[in-house]
Amino acid sequence: MKILGIDPGMAIVGYSLIEFEDDKIKLITSGSIQTAKGVRESARLLEIFNDMNTIIDKYRPDVCAIEKLFFFRNRTTVMPVAHARGVILTVLEKFCIPVYEYTPMEVKQVLTGYGRADKKEVEHMVKLALECNDLPKLDDTIDSIAIAICHTRSFSAQPIMV
Repeated sequence: MKILGIDPGMAIVGYSLIEFEDDKIKLITSGSIQTAKGVRESARLLEIFNDMNTIIDKYRPDVCAIEKLFFFRNRTTVMPVAHARGVILTVLEKFCIPVYEYTPMEVKQVLTGYGRADKKEVEHMVKLALECNDLPKLDDTIDSIAIAICHTRSFSAQPIMV
């Protein structure tokens, strides 16, 4: 099964594609969509839309695991992130890809056993799961990998209705 992991954002969308077969996890690709500040929000959303279309068309994931928005301390960022997430969900629906969502706390709990683990602990568990020492530099990309790995361990997950 190919799982697309997504950490949504307006400035940076982290994405990764893993293959999960026979309890083995292989990272196929990962990266980020980065939009420029100072550009109209609609233009940034269109860039995310177009790039997500390209990624999905190229890699054809079976399912998508995406970070769920549940609480934001910064009210100024919640709306743009929600807009970006909406655009991403629209592209996933266009390609008929089932979507599963996980809160950051759920991802940390599944990967480390502790829902309030820090970034380094999550990164360490991602390295162990992938059996590698090198990960992408961006936290958003690492988070997308963690979200995809979380899905491999969450067999009771139900797809969200978009």
